[in-house]
Amino acid sequence: MKKTGAWLVRYALEQIGVEYTFGIPGVHNTEIYDELNKSSRIQPVLVTHEGGAAFMADAISRTADSIGTLLIVPAAGVTHAASGIGEAFLDGIAMLVIAGGIRTDSDKTYQLHEVDQHALLAPITKQTFKIETHDELIDTIYQAYRIATSGEPGPVFVEIPVNLQLFPGEVSGLQPFEADGRPAEPDIEAIEQAAKLLHAASHPGLFLGWGAVHASEESVRIAGLLDAPVATTLQGLSAFPANNPLHAGMSFGRAAVPAAENAFKNCDCMLAVGTRFSEIATGSFGVEPPRNLIHIDINPPVFNANYPAALTIEGDAKLVLKRLATALEALDRPRPTNSLVRSAIASDKSAYLKEWLAHDSKDRVNPAKFFGELRKQLDDNAIVVADDGNHTFLAAELMPIHCARGFISPTDFNCMGYAVPAVTAAKLANPDRQVVGIIGDGAFLMTCMETLTAASLEVGGVYFVFSDGELSQISQAQEIPYNRKTCSVLHQMKVKGVAEATGCEFVAIDNDMAIEEGVKMALAHATQSKPVIVDVKIDYSKRTRFTKGIVKTNLGRFSASNKARFIARALLRKVTG
Repeated sequence: MKKTGAWLVRYALEQIGVEYTFGIPGVHNTEIYDELNKSSRIQPVLVTHEGGAAFMADAISRTADSIGTLLIVPAAGVTHAASGIGEAFLDGIAMLVIAGGIRTDSDKTYQLHEVDQHALLAPITKQTFKIETHDELIDTIYQAYRIATSGEPGPVFVEIPVNLQLFPGEVSGLQPFEADGRPAEPDIEAIEQAAKLLHAASHPGLFLGWGAVHASEESVRIAGLLDAPVATTLQGLSAFPANNPLHAGMSFGRAAVPAAENAFKNCDCMLAVGTRFSEIATGSFGVEPPRNLIHIDINPPVFNANYPAALTIEGDAKLVLKRLATALEALDRPRPTNSLVRSAIASDKSAYLKEWLAHDSKDRVNPAKFFGELRKQLDDNAIVVADDGNHTFLAAELMPIHCARGFISPTDFNCMGYAVPAVTAAKLANPDRQVVGIIGDGAFLMTCMETLTAASLEVGGVYFVFSDGELSQISQAQEIPYNRKTCSVLHQMKVKGVAEATGCEFVAIDNDMAIEEGVKMALAHATQSKPVIVDVKIDYSKRTRFTKGIVKTNLGRFSASNKARFIARALLRKVTG
């Protein structure tokens, strides 16, 4: 039989369960867009920028059951989308990237968009493919999907030359997609050894990353069996419910909140699951895991990369933890427990919150009061999306997350501009759940026009813009050593004007007195399928534990002479201005 490449793309995407594609049509992919317009299963979404499209695809993979999929033009579409593709690659998020390609049936060179897309994307994708014939198209998309979703997930790129899209070609058949079978069974002997190490420990602890987010029930079960505190990475913030009394907080070293730092001070056996012990997760590598570190991950190269492990177990977190819980329950003697763990965590959390609530934010919004009210008004299954910036760590420390996949944020690629498109996509895929974004004003400037996409889709996401007029995380870092804020003070912007321009509702929260009503109004507008932009005049004057912790850690690595040089310069500028 003969089929056009565009028809075959639609067939393959429908088979693997794609629900949305994100991108902008151009001369090298309009045939595919025309085919998708006929699909009863796939909704092609027009964005304002391919960078936003990539962040939307990322959010789909993090919060929905289908794979986030890009449909972009070659060259410029690929480079525009590269930031979001890179974020997905470093964060371990599945993504299918489909781009058009130049004609392969022409003997002409210097064609429009002629560039080696595969060389561009090789460092930030798991694999790239270029379709040569119609007959290989379906199989290649199936293969790309399997690669993107297997092992540690990530983006996979498929280039489809425009001539294959346009014209019919011979295909041998239309094979249906068959999903891979169950994940491989983990090493049972290693699991039993892990159970014995944890059982014998006096102060065991759990450290969970995004790789454990689908194993929340098993993590809760194991933490209860061990009476062990649980810390998470930033990306894994939703891997363990914050309303569980054993939840301690993000990270576990000097950059962690007091509850986590104290709970892990004497940890003599750590169960680390789905984490790479990367820079943010470890507070700039300022943690010291115990000698008895048990590391579980689906991607073996992460083992012993930054910290030596006593025991490593390769496998899917949910399956491994299920087997580990069974092994722990099978041990005969009761494990000695520390009955004070829960009360100590609760006491430390309460004291830290009181410290924040007592902070004088003057005529601006106290972050603890804002997050307290937001948590009060949100459902337990709400999705919170944080962008990259100072607000990220305020959310990590002050906003409890109660459900798995209830928090998403750019982490290892650390890309500003993520949250506006991610909120839009998460709400599109989860229309019955509340979806809110915590977005610095600098990050908002990068992708705020994607609120126009939200308005066109009639999705009621809420975009809380933390406005202080600065790139605060950087300006705070500049403040003491430089006594300058070079290029970190923003040009004045009227957030309300963006809402008016893009068809969004607008709410202002100018001080603490306006928090309760402002949050209430925003969530009410959202229930009417209206996107809402909320201008929050936030107070950033109090530093997070994370910020203070990483400053101490990094300063401690300076040589004595460099430390003296930085301190002398800071003192001189403080005196001279």
